[in-house]
Amino acid sequence: MQASQPAMAMKLFREGVRGGQGVSETTLLSVLSALGELEDSRGGESIHGHWMKVGFHSNKNIVTALIEMYAKTGSIESGRRLFDETMSRDVVLWNSMIDKYAKAGLLYEGITLLKLMKSERVNPNSSTLAGLLSACVATGSIKLGRYLSSFVEEEAMKLDAVLGTALIDMFAKSGFLDKAVDIFQRMQSKDVKSWTAMILGYGIHGRSSNAVALMYRMEDEGYRPNEVTFLAVLSACSHGGMGKEAMECFRRMVERYGLLPRVEHYGCIIDLLGRLGLLKEAQGLIERLPPIKRDATAWRALLAACRVYGDVKLGERVNRVLVEMDDQHPTDSILLSGTYAIAGRLKDLGSLQVTTEEQLDAKFKWKSLGKEESRVKEAGCSMIEVDHEWEENIDGLELHATMFPWQKKQ
Repeated sequence: MQASQPAMAMKLFREGVRGGQGVSETTLLSVLSALGELEDSRGGESIHGHWMKVGFHSNKNIVTALIEMYAKTGSIESGRRLFDETMSRDVVLWNSMIDKYAKAGLLYEGITLLKLMKSERVNPNSSTLAGLLSACVATGSIKLGRYLSSFVEEEAMKLDAVLGTALIDMFAKSGFLDKAVDIFQRMQSKDVKSWTAMILGYGIHGRSSNAVALMYRMEDEGYRPNEVTFLAVLSACSHGGMGKEAMECFRRMVERYGLLPRVEHYGCIIDLLGRLGLLKEAQGLIERLPPIKRDATAWRALLAACRVYGDVKLGERVNRVLVEMDDQHPTDSILLSGTYAIAGRLKDLGSLQVTTEEQLDAKFKWKSLGKEESRVKEAGCSMIEVDHEWEENIDGLELHATMFPWQKKQ
């Protein structure tokens, strides 16, 4: 029974029950997973009753799956009642219930359960705390995050890769970079996620040079950076205006590790080019991306750069592209207005009041997005090839082979 196809899983289960087939633990687990995906609380309650009848009430795997199902169907308190009724509760079951509270944003309930866990002499592990710490980040609950950090210290919990990474992420995103660094240095074991979290922390706090240096140290200590690691480094370089370092990291990602860049990686480069004032180069890069990698966020980053440098002509061009993509955002008009203001052309702001009819006319002027892509690609390729200013600004690093690794060499 395929839980990845929940509707089909439920159909097969019902047919099996009507046909008098026995229900195994594996079948029940698949059905509960399917019900959770379908958010079918009524069906879940029915299976819960069936579970009691067939004698699975002491099966911890089924209890855990039921709690998961209730959480997904919005009945987390039903899951809690089942948890309270279960006589023998191991750390896995405690973690499951605490995790469901964390994912639902019910931090106080989760921490209360953590205290109860301690009072019942069940030792929490890294997974117990990691989910709660992530929830603290998501909800901005700095006070509770620091409480959990104190709990870790009081319990003398081992700073392994899971717990250490969660603490680094929480402290860095809560404004306590020094504490994140301290945790990183004290960690008894690290993995790629640990290094990436610390690199990201440096980037968040504007410590771009530290972020780049830590990536090289990571390599020296035998760890292989992944796509997320490079995204963190490129983001740090972008915010720090570190053009040469960003291009070297991009080259390293593609040539040394064979990683295919995603739109987020290009977004960092585009943002960096905009911050450096290389607007035409940023435009050219966007226009050369394959269709599947074209993203309104990248154009919007370019529009923001147009505002900084008062490039009205390019700003208008970018705005037209966003209209054509039918992906406009309220900030677009603000950014374009700011571009006019920086350029000293406030008198022209009236031209920004485009009616819906005019937008539709503009959209249908481009009969085919495919044709536009072809036209834009050609212009972008030409621009990058002939513009020597780009090479001067990044100390001669070549753009083509690294930026477009999917293109076969001629």
